[in-house]
Amino acid sequence: MGCSGCSSRGCGTLPKGCNNNGSCSSGGCNQLNTFNWLAGMELPNGTARCDKVEVRFKNSRKEFYQFGNSLDLHQGDLVKVEATSGYDLGIVSLSGELVRLQMEKKSISFDSKEIKKINRKAEQAEVDKWQELQSIEKETMFASRKISSELKLDMKISDVEYQGDGSKATFYYTAEGRVDFRELIKKLADKFKVRIDMRQIGARQEAGRIGGIGSCGRELCCSTWLTDFRSVSTSAARYQQLSLNPLKLAGQCGKLKCCLNYELETYMDALKEFPKGDVKLDTKKGRAYLQKTDIFMRTMWFVYKDDFNEFIPLSVDRVKEIIALNKENKRPDDLKAFIKIASQEILPDYENVVGQDSLTRFDKPKKKRGNNQNRNKNRKNKQKQSKVHQNKGKGDK
Repeated sequence: MGCSGCSSRGCGTLPKGCNNNGSCSSGGCNQLNTFNWLAGMELPNGTARCDKVEVRFKNSRKEFYQFGNSLDLHQGDLVKVEATSGYDLGIVSLSGELVRLQMEKKSISFDSKEIKKINRKAEQAEVDKWQELQSIEKETMFASRKISSELKLDMKISDVEYQGDGSKATFYYTAEGRVDFRELIKKLADKFKVRIDMRQIGARQEAGRIGGIGSCGRELCCSTWLTDFRSVSTSAARYQQLSLNPLKLAGQCGKLKCCLNYELETYMDALKEFPKGDVKLDTKKGRAYLQKTDIFMRTMWFVYKDDFNEFIPLSVDRVKEIIALNKENKRPDDLKAFIKIASQEILPDYENVVGQDSLTRFDKPKKKRGNNQNRNKNRKNKQKQSKVHQNKGKGDK
């Protein structure tokens, strides 16, 4: 049975791997999965088990639900849950004591009365109806796009999600401004005979729901693990010495990539040691201007105004030293005198004594051992004969 809780098909409602109800890290469909590292651990004596579970719906939508003592739920179970009107179906994505930590992380009170309940595990008839509704979600999305274009609404419907009982359909859309979709709701309700719920999402949330492969060759962060969508500015690219090319810096959503913020703090800490502003160095030869900076090598490259072809590399310490001299109205003769000559690594002497570096050393034919043995016998015979001749010479004397 294909997975009906996410956009990827064929992964199965039960996790893969060892099939131990989701406590292994190889299960699920990689939609914001959480590794249950507390699975299999026994609770201390007198501690009641956690009566909350995390339920995943289509794509990355997750909510927390409460269940009774009569139910025994594990990760991967398909359950019937309460909804605002009617019921809905979802897959248990997390159970056990780790749910408490997840609720604390998301600032949700464990004893909140707003947490809805799980009725029971889903029956086969409900699962069949749920899968039938999900099979028509794409058709519904294309039909709704056609209706919105006929009404000339400046919006894009990116996804549709049916409720488990088929009484409600949620339309996710993106728009730059405010959209009056009252006429659109009337036409959608007349066409699909369901209650319509319109939800506006951002471009990053849209990319997270659709999914895809990034320029790095991996799945999008927003569809696999990223939940906090922070704003990304072009200054993040400037601090990291990246070219301001919108084609390379933009992600699938059309916005600046979220990964530009991952290493930004490291670059900010490293740049604290560098002189701030547009650095200019005055020498007797002329004024030198900063052209580029190598943060990792702690090197700054300068050129003279009259000669832009020759780049002069200076360390950060040398640049600070020259700036201090300029503040004292002192000018060095030339920046080349401040270039630090890199010490050359002395390589050890090496001789190919045995011939192990020869690529054709195995192509030479091997010498026969029999010839060597015959040569050794001939040598021994010659030595014996020479000794006999010497003894005969001594006897004649």
